[in-house]
Amino acid sequence: MTAEHREIDGAGTATAAVGREQFQPGNWRLSVAPMMAWTDRHCRFFHRLITRRTRLYTEMITTGALLHGDRASHLDFDPVEHPVALQLGGSEPDDLGRCARLAQDWGYDEVNLNCGCPSERVQRGAFGACLMAEPALVADCVRAMRDAASIPVTVKHRIGIDRIEDYAFVRDFVGTVAAAGCEVFIVHARNAWLQGLSPKQNRDVPPLRYATVCRLKQDFPALTIVLNGGVAGDAAIAAHLAHVDGVMVGRDAYHHPWAMAGWDRGFLGGGEPPPAREAVEAAFVQYLQRVAAQGVAWPQAARHMLGLWQGCPGARRWRQVWSDHRLKALAPAEVARRATQARLQAAAATIPDPTEAPTP
Repeated sequence: MTAEHREIDGAGTATAAVGREQFQPGNWRLSVAPMMAWTDRHCRFFHRLITRRTRLYTEMITTGALLHGDRASHLDFDPVEHPVALQLGGSEPDDLGRCARLAQDWGYDEVNLNCGCPSERVQRGAFGACLMAEPALVADCVRAMRDAASIPVTVKHRIGIDRIEDYAFVRDFVGTVAAAGCEVFIVHARNAWLQGLSPKQNRDVPPLRYATVCRLKQDFPALTIVLNGGVAGDAAIAAHLAHVDGVMVGRDAYHHPWAMAGWDRGFLGGGEPPPAREAVEAAFVQYLQRVAAQGVAWPQAARHMLGLWQGCPGARRWRQVWSDHRLKALAPAEVARRATQARLQAAAATIPDPTEAPTP
């Protein structure tokens, strides 16, 4: 982890903040889904500038990558990201136990086992969604992880695989894994079709069946059941929270990040007002400056904030400037200056001057 824990103040600067004790590591009421190639450490830092209390997840990291690769590159994170969970992909109990211990040693608040990814690569590794067909093995994995670490061990899964739509299938899966000590289940309310659909299609084609997730909560009232899949907007979040313990938002949070600005106050008991978009942008530009100073290609981090001004006048021109590959050799602060100028000019061009008489 980096040594500095930062947050935004009202002026948009990064200031020293209190530690992880201000958060509630056991709260799954709202979270941002783990998303491959999206929720890396740069994305999570950006999201934390908008919402201080929402639970954040890493991309899925395989046990092999952690045990045999560059651990720091996979596990390092900024303390500002708390509460943050590490999601693992694997099916060997011993390996998962070792990785759960790494998650704890690195300071994560939770370790999550992926039982929902349907990609062919994951299937070849015999983990992800195909693990739902082996609940006893998943239970062994959970036991090994709980024996190795004291942080919460959770499972993210689908409501079924292929064309199996029998509620008993997912009910028995949850019951078996819960008996091994898992108390938190994050349930993507679609089946995973292991043949015939790409991972992208698996996020849209299998129908959403929210009622199945709600039924799990009814049948397992002592468990924490978090609903995931296709949720967009505060009204939908509030409606789901009337029936389950938590909601996990994925693509909508990524593409429309400002939707998270009201979550702390609206859903998570926060009293502080949300920051201004300008403050979030300024703080993330400071972060990009630090990233660039470390020799990291800042455009790879900047891509995560392209939805910041979504829906506002001038947003398209702002995105175009930040996405211009010809500017990647410039300092992020200079690109930010140009992007803001372009946004304001474009916004002014679309707003009629109220003092000007209408054309006859």
